[in-house]
Amino acid sequence: MAGKNHGINPTEPWRDVAGARQERRPLNSSQSHAISRILKRLLDIIIAASFLLLLSPFLLSVAVIIALGSWGPIFNSQRRIGYNGKEFGCLQFRTTRADATANVHVTVVGDIVRRSSLDELPQLINVLLGQMSLVGPRAISKEELPRYGEHASAYMAVRPGLTGYWRTAGRADLRYQNRVSVDVEYLSKWTLALDFAIMAKTLSALLSRHALLPGQDS
Repeated sequence: MAGKNHGINPTEPWRDVAGARQERRPLNSSQSHAISRILKRLLDIIIAASFLLLLSPFLLSVAVIIALGSWGPIFNSQRRIGYNGKEFGCLQFRTTRADATANVHVTVVGDIVRRSSLDELPQLINVLLGQMSLVGPRAISKEELPRYGEHASAYMAVRPGLTGYWRTAGRADLRYQNRVSVDVEYLSKWTLALDFAIMAKTLSALLSRHALLPGQDS
């Protein structure tokens, strides 16, 4: 999905005039564009709150298992760049032993949780707090931002996503520069319909048998 870099105007990160002309798709008016962004935020709140409510027994069970499995905090909080360039703590279930330093020791429970991407479910809290969106570019650290070059301001004009193009395009299999290109492509093509398509692909992947299989050494 990395395709061509359509080029984003940093002052108007949600619009891709050149790409729209090339693909002969109508340009959104400023009013309709603003409405779409408001709807995106409302959907984030409604869906994230619904998932947290429905999954609360499961999330509590995972939290208890993690706490009983090894000493340490239930969540890890990693510093990431968010909306308007503000840093926030991106939440994840802890999947390693708390005393792991240079040699990371993934717990048995952590391996299952990580392979199924369930370790990222606490980020629904970040979505509710307005720090993330359900769909968006990857959540990156302050040190990674310069890699986005002229598109850095466009990145900071949106909320990073719990999922996005970067996940449906191959996730960790992508080289770093291709990951940046995928984020830029998402920013240039963004529509609510695209968000729904990405969410559908993500749910399909999470529910697949492969995602729930235990790790196997090759």
